[in-house]
Amino acid sequence: MARKKPNPKAEFVFFNVVYEDGSQTSNRKVPSDVLGGFDGDEPARAAIEAQDREIAERSGRPRAPIKSIERA
Repeated sequence: MARKKPNPKAEFVFFNVVYEDGSQTSNRKVPSDVLGGFDGDEPARAAIEAQDREIAERSGRPRAPIKSIERA
């Protein structure tokens, strides 16, 4: 069996999210090309909020506002 070569640039970065109502989600995927630059991980919040809006539309249940995010 051949070993896989390590990927120098990951396609996604994973985040743990804590919401203001105390709930949390783990390993939320954010495309790595959204992150970086002077803003660091702050663009991940906007990407996760967009994901939450889409999930809320499909499920009919809105999510609480995000309290904090951190890389997993």
